Amino acid sequence: MHDVSGDHDHDEDQPDGEEEHPLWKLDTITLTSVGIDVGTATSQIIFSRLVLRRLGRELSSRFVVAERKTLYLSPVHFTPYTANRERIDDQALGYLVDAAYQEAGLSPDNVDTGAIILTGEAIRRDNARAIAELFAAQRGNFVCASAGHNFEALLAAHGSGAVAFSAERECRVLNVDIGGGTTKLAVVERGRVLSTAAFHVGSRLLATDGAGAIVVLEPGGQLLARQVGFEWHVGDRVAPEQIERLADHLARAVLTLARDEKPRPEFQQLWLTPPLSGPKSYEAVIFSGGVGEYVYGKESESFGDLGAPLGTALQRHTSNGALAWPLAPARECIRATVMGAAQHTIQVSGNTIYRSNDELLPRKNLQVLRPAVDLSDDIDAPTVAQTILSHFSAFDLKEGEAEVALVFRWSGPPAAIRIAAFCRGLMEGLPGTLRSGRPIYLVFDQDLAGLVGTILKEEFGLKNDVLAIDGVTLRDFDFIDLGKVLEPSGTVPVTIKSLVFRL
Repeated sequence: MHDVSGDHDHDEDQPDGEEEHPLWKLDTITLTSVGIDVGTATSQIIFSRLVLRRLGRELSSRFVVAERKTLYLSPVHFTPYTANRERIDDQALGYLVDAAYQEAGLSPDNVDTGAIILTGEAIRRDNARAIAELFAAQRGNFVCASAGHNFEALLAAHGSGAVAFSAERECRVLNVDIGGGTTKLAVVERGRVLSTAAFHVGSRLLATDGAGAIVVLEPGGQLLARQVGFEWHVGDRVAPEQIERLADHLARAVLTLARDEKPRPEFQQLWLTPPLSGPKSYEAVIFSGGVGEYVYGKESESFGDLGAPLGTALQRHTSNGALAWPLAPARECIRATVMGAAQHTIQVSGNTIYRSNDELLPRKNLQVLRPAVDLSDDIDAPTVAQTILSHFSAFDLKEGEAEVALVFRWSGPPAAIRIAAFCRGLMEGLPGTLRSGRPIYLVFDQDLAGLVGTILKEEFGLKNDVLAIDGVTLRDFDFIDLGKVLEPSGTVPVTIKSLVFRL
C-alpha cells in the first residue's frame, strides 16, 4: 500500500506548486515500475514512471494509469543459459538485471511495483519458476508469472497494438507473434481477443556460429529440420542455402497454420495448443515478435539464428499474395510481449464481505480471472460452469491447482432463484477446487458478496472456505493483494497490480 501524500510524488513531473495542492495529493499517485521479460531467445528490462489518477468523475475510488514515461529501456539481450541449455543461467541473468538497475540509476528500494514474465521455451527450463520467484523477492515488489502459450498470445496481441488497432478500426485482426521458440496466434475483434493458439516455430530453435557450425538446436528445431530432410546435430556444419531452405519451410508452416482450415499433417503436428477456433477471415494481419522486425524491414542484421531468413521468407511470401488479408503495421515487434510494466491501484471493498475463515486474510498475489459470464438475464448453471472452465484454459491454468480470484459482473435483480443458479454453476465449474479443498475467492462489482457466500455455505453445504468481496473493479491481467479487514467499517483494502500495455 502506498500513501498518496508520501514519497511517490515527483516534483519534476508536475507544474510548480500543483503537487502541493491537497486535491492533487488525494487523487494522484506516482510510481516507479520495473519489468523483466525472459523469453526463449531474448531478455529485456524496462523501467517506467506511472502516474495514476482517481476516476473522480465516475464517483469511483479506482486509480487508473493516466501517464506512462519510460525511464530506461535496456538493450535486447540474449537469454543466458547454462552450457547444456537445460537451465537458465541465473547468475548471468541477475547480472543483466542488476546492470539495468545501475544504468537506470535506481535500486530495488526505489521500485514500487513490477513483473517478471517468463515465456516461450524459457518456461520449460527446470529452474524457470524458481528464478522468477527469487527475482521477485530480491529485486523489488513484483508480480511473477510464467506465461503459457495462450497467455503469451494474449499479451502479444495487446503489446503489438493489435487489440487497439481492432478497437479503433472496429475490425477483425489476426496477430502473428513469432518469438525465439514459438509462434502465437490471436484473433482480435473490436478490441477483444476471441481465440488464441500456438505452434512450434521460432527463430532461435537453431543457431550457428561464424563458421556455420550448429551451436543451438532445440528439439523443435531438430523436428523441423527432419521435415525437410536434414538430420542435424549440435556441431554439424550447415550451408547458407540449407538454412534458407529450412527458413522457407518454417515460413510456409506459419502461413499455412494461420490461414488454412486443413493444414498438411506435418504442419499439424507442430501445434502446442488446439488450433484457432472460429472462421479464418480477417480485415488485417499484424506480425510481432523478433521475426516481425524482419517482416516489416525494421531489422536487417543476422544474429546467427533463423530470424533473418525466416523474416525474409515471410516478407517474400506475403508480398506474393500468400495471405488474403493486408498487413497492418505493428506498434511493437520484438517488445510486443509484455515486459512487466505494472501499475498499482488501491481500492477498498464494500462492507458486505463474506469470509468463512479469518485466516483467509491477508492474501498476496492472487491472479484475477474474469470469466465472461452473462448475469443479466436468466442464469444457466451449465453455461456458467463451462465459461469458468474455459477461462482457466485460456490463461494456461489448471482448475483445482491454482488459487485465483474469480471476478463477476452482476446485473439484474439479486433474486434468490438467480443467485442459486449462479452458485450451482460456480460449483460445477470448480470441480478440482472442490476436490482439493482450496479456498474460493470471489469478487463482485455489486453488493452481492454476503448473499453469495452465505448461500454457498449454508444452502449448498460447500465445504471449502470462501472469501467474497464486492464493490471492486477488476479485470483479466490483474493480480491482487488483499489486506486485513479494516474495523469498524468491515471493509478490505485491495492493492491491484495490473499488467500495463502501451498507452
